[in-house]
Amino acid sequence: MTVIVTGGAGFIGSALVRQLNAAGESVVTVDKLTYAGNLDNLADLKQPALHRFERIDICDRAAIRALYAEVKPKAVYHLAAESHVDRSIDSPAAFIETNVTGSLVLLEAAVEYWRGLDDAGKAAFRHLQVSTDEVYGDAEPDEFFTEASPYKPNSPYAASKAASDHLARAFGRTYGLPILVTNCGNNYGPYQFPEKLIPLMILNALEGRPLPVYGKGDQIRDWIHVDDHAAALRQVMAKGRVGETYLIGARGTRRNLELVHTICALLDDFAPQPTGRKYAEFIRYVTDRPGHDSRYAIDPGKCESELGWKPVYDVTSGLRQTVKWYLENRAWCERAGKHYDRDRIGLAKQG
Repeated sequence: MTVIVTGGAGFIGSALVRQLNAAGESVVTVDKLTYAGNLDNLADLKQPALHRFERIDICDRAAIRALYAEVKPKAVYHLAAESHVDRSIDSPAAFIETNVTGSLVLLEAAVEYWRGLDDAGKAAFRHLQVSTDEVYGDAEPDEFFTEASPYKPNSPYAASKAASDHLARAFGRTYGLPILVTNCGNNYGPYQFPEKLIPLMILNALEGRPLPVYGKGDQIRDWIHVDDHAAALRQVMAKGRVGETYLIGARGTRRNLELVHTICALLDDFAPQPTGRKYAEFIRYVTDRPGHDSRYAIDPGKCESELGWKPVYDVTSGLRQTVKWYLENRAWCERAGKHYDRDRIGLAKQG
C-alpha cells in the first residue's frame, strides 16, 4: 500500500521521501511547489518507480479528496507548511491559509476516506501531524519541553502550527481519526532552502557577504539533523500510539552565535580564503527579530524510550557533513536560490 507525504518536495519532506523510497515504500508526494519546494530534492531516489509526484495545493478540497479516493493511502505524513518565521511576520495570512486551512482540508478528507475503510483498514490507517517546538514559546533557562508542556506560541508561524496541532487532536477525539503528532527542534542538513540560518551562513560566507546574526546571537536552539528527524517520523508512524504526541530532538542545544562560529571554523578548514582572512570576520550583528523566542530545548525521552529511536548525528558531526554537502553541491544552491535575494525580512514595527 501507499503513503502520502505532503510537502514532500521541501526540505524535511524530501528527506523523508528519500528514506521511505530507499526502504521500498510506495510514496505519493504532494507539493504545491512554492519557492521552497524543489523537485531537485527528489532527483536521486533509489527506486523512482515507487514514487509519484502530484502538484496539489493542500487547500484544494476537491483535489485532495480525489487523491485520497484514488491512492487509498495506508498513512499520511503531513509536512506541508509555510515555515519561515520572518515571512510569517510580514505575511501572517499566508501562514493561516496553508498551515491551518490546509491542515483542516486534509483532516476532513482523511475522515471521509477513513470512514469508508473496512475494520482492518480503519485500524491500520494513521495521520501524522508534523509540527515544531516553537508552539511551546520560550523555554526557561533550565526547562526542557515535554509532551505535557503548555502551548505558548509567540510568532504568527508558531501560532499557525499550534492551531493545526489542535485541529489534529480534535479530529482524533471528535471523529476517532487515528492521529499522531510530533514536535521537533530546528532541522539542518542537505537540501535546505537558503533563507534558513545554516545554509544562509554558509552561502553568504562563501560569497564574501555579511553573516547577519540577530541581536547578540545568544538565542538557544535545539538542533537536529534532517535525516535523524525523518527516521524518527518513520518510527513514530510504525510504533507510535494513536492519539499520542512525541517530541523529537537530538539534545543539540547551541547558541546561535556559537553555531555561526562553528560554521565559520569549518569553512576555514574546508574552503580557506586565498587571502587568509577568517570567515568569522564577516559576522555582523543586526536588529533582532520582533518577538524572538530566546530558548528552545527538547526532552526526547518519550521518543527514545517508547520507540527505541536515537539520532545518528550530534551537532558536531552533523554540521561537518552539512557544510561539506553545500560545498559539493553549489549548482543545487544556485538553482534553489535563484529567486531569493537574501535580503532581510520580518522587521514589522510594534505600536
